Amino acid sequence: MIDSQTRNELLRLAAQARERSYSPYSHYSVGAALLTKDGKIYQGCNIENASFTPTICAERTAFFKAIYDGERDFSAIAVIGSGDSPAYPCGVCRQVMAEFCNSDFEIITSNRDGSEVVTETLDSMLLHRFGPKDLQ
Repeated sequence: MIDSQTRNELLRLAAQARERSYSPYSHYSVGAALLTKDGKIYQGCNIENASFTPTICAERTAFFKAIYDGERDFSAIAVIGSGDSPAYPCGVCRQVMAEFCNSDFEIITSNRDGSEVVTETLDSMLLHRFGPKDLQ
């Protein structure tokens, strides 16, 4: 488990990343801050596209930036949306997490003003997940 100071810093950085969102179609901006096991933090935001399929979520943006830099060990991610409820990762983002994270990986979600924060593990969010172990 990460400590409360780290959790608050991740939430702050996720809110900062949300400001860079490109979301002219849904008008729902999302920011993410991904923590590696060695303490590096990667930020991401959602980037939409008029044809929708090329759209990428904030969580995957953060993961792909980290993976490009050679990171493979992750501890937690904070995700903040622009709505009244906490912004939970979509199914595609959860599958990316399943590829690179252990079952105890923490997912911290929050609403736009931080008044509602929820922390769960990857296992609780993605039961019976399909991952690399299933292809052995």
